Amino acid sequence: MFGIIVELFSFPFVVKALIVGGLVSLCAALLGVSLVLKRYSMIGDGLSHVGFGTLGLAAALGIASPLKISVPLVLLAAFGLLRLSESGKIKGDAAIALVSSGSLAIGSIIVESKGLNADLTGYMFGTILAVGGEDLYISSGIAIAVAAAYIFFYNRIFAVTFDEDFSKATGVNVKLYNTVLAALTALVVVVGMRVMGALLISGLIIFPALTAMRVFKNFKSVVVCSAVVSIVCFFSGIILSYVRERATGLRTPAGASVVVANLAVFLAFTAAGIARRKLKGRKRR
Repeated sequence: MFGIIVELFSFPFVVKALIVGGLVSLCAALLGVSLVLKRYSMIGDGLSHVGFGTLGLAAALGIASPLKISVPLVLLAAFGLLRLSESGKIKGDAAIALVSSGSLAIGSIIVESKGLNADLTGYMFGTILAVGGEDLYISSGIAIAVAAAYIFFYNRIFAVTFDEDFSKATGVNVKLYNTVLAALTALVVVVGMRVMGALLISGLIIFPALTAMRVFKNFKSVVVCSAVVSIVCFFSGIILSYVRERATGLRTPAGASVVVANLAVFLAFTAAGIARRKLKGRKRR
């Protein structure tokens, strides 16, 4: 087992994917806590479908680094979704469904019409082979910038997450920080979907936050636990995917393996949370 893991890390493309994936997992976990608490968690899913459409467009145009197209278009989609939700003309969940289904359909048409069917699975479920040298630098730079912005705006994001009305009353520009949150989420989705796939990247945003909330109740504790769980599950999923392929010859998408690892940890934390509450109840008696 140890020898297989060492062999895995000997491949340069795997190291690139692990660097990008680890940074993305950290950023997704940080943002996921606020998104889940604000009930914006599905925005990640909607933006990932937009990202799928941009990947298909980039492939059809023969652009070697799809991030150059995906980043600006997904950012525009994030701002558009936020404005639609704030205007009240279309409710948030309906706006996300409208944009995500439309983008997914357009992306599928582009991929099929250009004869890119072989790449479809990779776009949908991710592949560690997708991370190239240029993508590594762009992705790492974006991920580091997202983490730095989250830390810098932490107090404001905390305030906006729990009570927007109180934040407004104290002079906080709620619209600005909601826009920052949406923009950071868009960047994480764009960077992460190369490894995780358009349909699974939202799992990195939702699962770690929900997992941490099964046991912890303090915001800072949830954020720290979520970050640790996300990184551990990402590396575990990649390693398990490779070990399974070596042992059985059956290939498992990296993104799917990471989400399954997150699901397993979520169930374990749920059981631990239930046991903890029962133990506290017995002590009170």
